[in-house]
Amino acid sequence: MKIDIVSVFPEYFDVLNLSLFGKAQAKGLVEVTAHNLRDWTHDVHHSVDDTPVGGGAGMVMKPAVWAECLDDLLGLEPATVTPSSNNSNTSVAATTDATASVPSTANADAAPEGTDIAASEESNAAPVNTTADANADASDAPAAPVSAVPPASDRPVLIFPNPSAPLFTQRDATELSHADHLLFGCGRYEGYDARIPAYYRAQGVDVREYSIGDYVLNGGEVAVSVMLEAITRLLPGFMGNPESIVEESYTGEGALLEHRQYTKPAEWRGIRVPDVLLSGDHGKVDRFRRDEALARTDEIRPDLIAKLDCAALSKPDRKTLMALGWEVSGAHPRRLGA
Repeated sequence: MKIDIVSVFPEYFDVLNLSLFGKAQAKGLVEVTAHNLRDWTHDVHHSVDDTPVGGGAGMVMKPAVWAECLDDLLGLEPATVTPSSNNSNTSVAATTDATASVPSTANADAAPEGTDIAASEESNAAPVNTTADANADASDAPAAPVSAVPPASDRPVLIFPNPSAPLFTQRDATELSHADHLLFGCGRYEGYDARIPAYYRAQGVDVREYSIGDYVLNGGEVAVSVMLEAITRLLPGFMGNPESIVEESYTGEGALLEHRQYTKPAEWRGIRVPDVLLSGDHGKVDRFRRDEALARTDEIRPDLIAKLDCAALSKPDRKTLMALGWEVSGAHPRRLGA
């Protein structure tokens, strides 16, 4: 997998030379290049930002600098999009009727008003993820849609962290792990100009914008690091033991939080590991871990329980959920009394 990262602090990603990620690079599983956005500037100060249109605090990253950089990395020629007639200042014409609301920040302190565009897709283009309105709180953002097919392998997927975008999930990580080339853009200050993702969507690029949680960071570098690790650890050969990712939290259909883990000694400072784990009975151990996963998910993330397919639950699963206060006779579990 080829990975390009654009940032005003490319040295931040020196950490990718450590641990499993460093070993993956040495083995040729991933090829990572961090680019300095300022290399595409032409003024003496290497400026990448300017004041917000319409006023307001902070600075916004300029589209011209980003465009020169992304055109180079994507192998595109500069183009001019045709504004739609109803609002030439905020809309980009498209060949379809669908519109997408584009947030304008990337892990910034504030989210200026979004920009509506219509996404143009060629017949072989990968699906485009739409994003939440930039003025909405990240907590209101829906889960990021997952395309029916992996990203097209013949072109990069362009990804921007954005606190106003849909949440990045394990399903997104799994989907993106099938891509051959990922290109990440790290925003700073008040974020990037909303026309940047709008423009590249209009050029048929698979553009994704993701939030990694309901909080705001100073820049996109941390968020990119989080997404990179979640994606690349799913690559064949990346993990030392591939079985270690099979039962992890959020993994697979019917995903739950993982059960607790213990190691030796069996007793430490007066606290023993559960006796069943010392029994040698693998069937009982598996059942104990499954029940604990259900119980932990019920306590911490009941929304995941509510998404389970009751038809796929085993009789012991149903018994455990009923004991935890769930009705399991319908299509999905329902909290009794809810």
